[in-house]
Order: sequence, then structure tokens, then C-alpha cells
Amino acid sequence: MSDFLSLIGWSFLPNLVTGWVQTIYYGIAIRAGDPKPRPGSPRFAEHRRRIHILVVSLYLLYTIYEADYELRRAGTYYGDLGVSPDASERDIKSRFRRLAALYHPDKASNTPGSDPADVNAYFVHLKTASETLTDPARRFAYERFGPAVVSWDRCRTVRDFVIRGAQNLVPYYAVAAAAMYGLGLFGYLDWARHERWLVLASLFVFELHTVTRPGRPALFERVVNPLLRLVTPARTPYLPFQIIALARKLCITIYIAFSQIGPLLGADTSEGKIVVSQKGQDEELLLRQALDRVEASAKGLDADTERLLQMEMAPFAGDDEALSNMRGTVKEWLVQNTIRADPMVRDALGKSLQKRRVDAPSGAKGNR
Repeated sequence: MSDFLSLIGWSFLPNLVTGWVQTIYYGIAIRAGDPKPRPGSPRFAEHRRRIHILVVSLYLLYTIYEADYELRRAGTYYGDLGVSPDASERDIKSRFRRLAALYHPDKASNTPGSDPADVNAYFVHLKTASETLTDPARRFAYERFGPAVVSWDRCRTVRDFVIRGAQNLVPYYAVAAAAMYGLGLFGYLDWARHERWLVLASLFVFELHTVTRPGRPALFERVVNPLLRLVTPARTPYLPFQIIALARKLCITIYIAFSQIGPLLGADTSEGKIVVSQKGQDEELLLRQALDRVEASAKGLDADTERLLQMEMAPFAGDDEALSNMRGTVKEWLVQNTIRADPMVRDALGKSLQKRRVDAPSGAKGNR
């Protein structure tokens, strides 16, 4: 939910940083005495457009780095125990026994300067990590839903954990979809409206697949995690719940890029200002104009038909009996040549007559 609130906040933030960066850029790139591009000139507007795209892009890249940093700082049970994510149950138990010999409250509390409360909390954390990773069902759930599974006391099997996780998954995407729909109604998400829904649907399918499959995402296991080990050997591999957190952050980043960068890619600066083309609004405006033209044409045809009918009926003006006969004749002609001549009408009448009994008495009603 906080991710989508950040998206809403970005929709209202002023672009002050762009102006500051543009001023600094002119101070560095333009020599003393040379004229600077004046505000309102095409060159100034084009520089502002490019600088704004650069500033937003750098910020979005920083948000991805920040999300990764927060995940690494929070750590995982594997990293806290000092074992590999592929470690066996025996290896995890052996590692915990070694750590318990060092950090058990009865031993570690005797260390000078140590806080007994912190020592006890750290030992409990290690014990919780060991118990979670040595239980196959809880280990499966932890890798997909994170440390929150520790408080899911009523869950015993993998199926129980998946159902509980889905109960948390559906409200998140329901709120996200409602927020997108509401912002769209107020006109804040006009650019790439359909692409936003596609990104949200893709993220939902990816997360649902990740939390229900027995293995970890193949892309991270075969490509991303091995590359990270080459760059930083001490770095622990991504677990599925960390991948999901990064994917959600990336989704928000893409939404902000749609709102802040997308419209500027095709903006026109020839008039000295950034003119953004609202694709969705332009299409809607053209559709409304086309409908207005069709409505005007229909009204014109109605008026022409009314004038022609009045001209044809002019010789009978004042003769009520002739007008009445004329109306009856026209009505009968319309029924015979227009309505009954329609293939669908003829088919319906034929089926209706077939339902009647051949030996029905005269004056009988209904089809029985």
C-alpha cells in the first residue's frame, strides 16, 4: 500500500530539481559572456525536457538500489545462520548448535559490556530461524512469504501456508487496482493507461507463480544470483520473497516512468514550451467529434425527409379524409414491404405458424 501512496505522491510533486539542474548545467556548459538560452525559447524547452527525463531516470534507478539495500540490510534466516539457501536440514542444525554455544544467554551474558536483553533476543532469533528452516513446510513458506510466516500458528502444511499467503495477496492487488482505477477517473493516469494494467496483471501472475511453485524462479537461480556472486562473493542469493518485493518496487518505478517520462518522449518544444501529447485524450476527443458529426448528419437527413414528406402531402392540405386515407395506405405499404419483407420477421412468423395445431378449432388462441 505504501508503494502506491508513493506513486500518488509522485503525481503531485513539483519539478523543482529539474530547474536547479538546468541552472547548474548552464553555469558549467556555457562560457562566461555567452548568452544563455532564454526561458520560452525552443532551445531552453528542449534542454528542460531532456534534463527532466535524466533527473527522473536517475531517481528511479536510485529507488531500485535503495530497495535492494534495504533487503540486504534486513538479511535472511540463511544469512543469519551463515548457511547456504541450499543447505540441508542436518547442516542447519549443526550450524545452530555451534552458534548456540557462542550466543546462548548463559554464556554470552557473561561478556563484559553485553546487554542481557539483546543477547537473549538474538539467541531467540537464531532459534526461530533454525526451527523455521528445519521444518520443510515452514521453510517453503518462509522463502515465499518472508518472516511473517512465523506468526502463522494455525498453518501446518504447505497448502495451509499457500492459502494463508493468498489471503494476503488478493487484498494487495485489489487495493492496487482500485487505486489505479480511481486515479484514472481523475485523469492522472491517462498516458499508457492499458500498459499500466498489463504491468499489474503481469506482476500478479509472476507473484502467484512464484509462491505456488516448488522451486525458485529460474531466471534468478540461473542468471541473476550467479552474476551477483561473481560481483560480490559475500552476497547472499535472492530468495523468492525478496524477488517479489523487488518486483513490486520495479512495478511502481515503471508506473512513475509512465507518468513522468513517457509523455515527454514525444513532447513538442518547437514553440518554446513543452507540449505533451495526451494520446488517450486525443483519441477520445476524435471519437467524440466523429459521433457529433454522425449525429448532425442524422438530424440533417431527418429534416430533409420531413421537408420532402410535406412537399408530397401539399396537394392534400385541408382535406382530412384524403390525409387519413393516405396515412393508412402508407402504413400498410410500410408493413407489407418493409417489416414483413425482413428475413428475420418472415422467419419468426413461419416458426409461429408451425407451432399452431393443424386441427385447431376456429377462434382458438395460443399454440396448444
